[in-house]
Amino acid sequence: MRDERVEAKRAADVLDEPAEEARELAERLGLAPYLVRYWVVDHDEMNELIAYGGFQHRYPHWRWGMNYERQSKVDRHGLGKAFEIVNNDDPSHAFLQESNSPADQKAVITHVEAHADFFANNGWFGLYADRGEDGPNAAARLERNADRIAAIVDRPNVDRDEVERLIDAVSALEDTIDQHSPVDAARSVEEPGIAEDVSDPDDDTLAAIEDRIAELDLSDEVRRDVFDDEWLEEHGEGVEPEEPRPDVLAFLRDYGKRYDAESGKAVDREPWETTVIDAIREEAYYFAGQKSTKVMNEGWATYWESIMMGGEGFAGPDEFLTYADHMSRVLGSPGLNPYKLGFELWTHLELRAARRDVIDRLLRVEGVTPENFHSRIDLDEVAEALTPHPAITGAGPATLDELADLAGDGDPRVDAEAVDRALSARTDDGEIDPEAGPDIERYPWKLLTREGLAERHYVLSRPEHRGALRNVSRETLTERARYMFDVDRYGTVDEALADVDRTAGWDRMLEVRESHNDVTFIDAFLTEEFVREGNYFTYEYSRAAEEHRVASVDADDVRRKLLLQFTNFGKPTVVVLDGNYRNRGELLLGHRFNGVALDEESATETLKRVFELWGRPVNLATIRVEYSDEAIRRAKRRGVEPEGEEVGVRFQYDGGEVTEHDLEPEVRERIAADEVDYDTKPDDWLA
Repeated sequence: MRDERVEAKRAADVLDEPAEEARELAERLGLAPYLVRYWVVDHDEMNELIAYGGFQHRYPHWRWGMNYERQSKVDRHGLGKAFEIVNNDDPSHAFLQESNSPADQKAVITHVEAHADFFANNGWFGLYADRGEDGPNAAARLERNADRIAAIVDRPNVDRDEVERLIDAVSALEDTIDQHSPVDAARSVEEPGIAEDVSDPDDDTLAAIEDRIAELDLSDEVRRDVFDDEWLEEHGEGVEPEEPRPDVLAFLRDYGKRYDAESGKAVDREPWETTVIDAIREEAYYFAGQKSTKVMNEGWATYWESIMMGGEGFAGPDEFLTYADHMSRVLGSPGLNPYKLGFELWTHLELRAARRDVIDRLLRVEGVTPENFHSRIDLDEVAEALTPHPAITGAGPATLDELADLAGDGDPRVDAEAVDRALSARTDDGEIDPEAGPDIERYPWKLLTREGLAERHYVLSRPEHRGALRNVSRETLTERARYMFDVDRYGTVDEALADVDRTAGWDRMLEVRESHNDVTFIDAFLTEEFVREGNYFTYEYSRAAEEHRVASVDADDVRRKLLLQFTNFGKPTVVVLDGNYRNRGELLLGHRFNGVALDEESATETLKRVFELWGRPVNLATIRVEYSDEAIRRAKRRGVEPEGEEVGVRFQYDGGEVTEHDLEPEVRERIAADEVDYDTKPDDWLA
């Protein structure tokens, strides 16, 4: 903990021990987090950090001030409370607000340790973090970008307004990157420095060639004979991508120009302009990991926080009610709450893995089949057998002798060394001297290994899940039995249960944490059982009834609506279709239509920003669904939804007004979607 102010220093000193113990507990549970450096800040500093996206130094731009003012109003009017900020870095930096209660601070610390584990081990964060021996080093990289852009602003020959205008344009497109590729996949240079502006002198785009030809003032006949389309295509290689390019920003950086109002032409960028584009694009990749794993990451941190704070008593008896209120506020936030959805999905995943482990073993008992499973197996006795050992459940000073006996028998659930040290520190009156041994009164988990902790928190022994085995369908049992060979059979149910792996749920969670993002996570684990037991549903705006209504409780519908929310950060997917559209050097972008129409007002405004980075006319192809007045009237009379007509549209901007045109059939085919729900728009997604 470090801060020079007296109050913050005092608060930091109090939190040193909880931070150290939370790290040890997290590692004992099986997590492997980055090292975390904690800082204690006041309200104003916290608001500033939130405004800066979690970092202390960012490039000069007006939006940081706007963010700060917005957050200050939220804080001032009690519309939301910031408990912490933690960034994806090695080491991670976590900022705690000094006015938080001790219980809140402990909850934040356990939450942060789980975030740091997710940062360190999730492959989607690795797309940015895999930067060689130095790791992500995000704070240094973002500070370097801030210094580079600040140095550009300070140059006497550079207009600050032009820099901010460029930043505005790039920021409007910061989500149009290829989030499935590493950050360095399409850089023009590897490590541009402050004084080394980035501009590839070898870039020779088709539009640039056409500009040179135009300057020759040749007749149309000579131009066609000498510089035909085949010649232009050959020398403009790369401008017309064979496949749609998802990294729009990289394409604009590599082939874009700047529109010069005086000459009315596109001119080459100044080197500093490409430096700015590269810097902001790199930062977009840094934040992409957080955007694409919001549900997973927050759910992961909330799950392990609950295990540590509630399950392991990290919140003391006098702090537990405060912590319970803290957790209820986090999970009770309205709307699509990533903490709640993620927490429930992780718990569901854990339950399924543990249940599968038990079912697989019971189906290996001689005489047990999917058909007679529920009649041959006494599931009440199974639930009783899966109850944790009393000494494991009550680990602490009172069960020390029992744990010592288990340790003497080589029980893998008990930390034999910690038990021995605790016994050595026991005084004549039976108390444990915390100065001489582990403080097992406050931290009883020190007596257990990961196996012991897994049994202590075994999902099938929790009261809310004790009936989970009873709900297994015959179809599920048949499916599991289909893949079993006639080996490793058990003579009795007791023998099978003795082999149950209490870490199966946690092990599966660790595996999933490494490879998934929100889209794949929801697609894989949002099951019919989850939707039914969680009472999830979809709702939509009914054009016939002119009101919102519940549309479906079907798991496929719920999954589809959630996937719409999280695919491509919940933003429309736009790709580069052509960098020489109509052979005029125009840019053609395509909206990959998935049934959700664009917000056309926002889209056309963004198109103007694209023009600033391309320097020539820009086009956007999309599909809208139009409803005739007659179709709406007829649907109202019948009490059904109206039939809409899909219409291909191309918007064009050339520096003047945005114009609308019909879309060519071949372009429409490239962006059209199949088998999607057209009755949904972004404002109506599942809340």
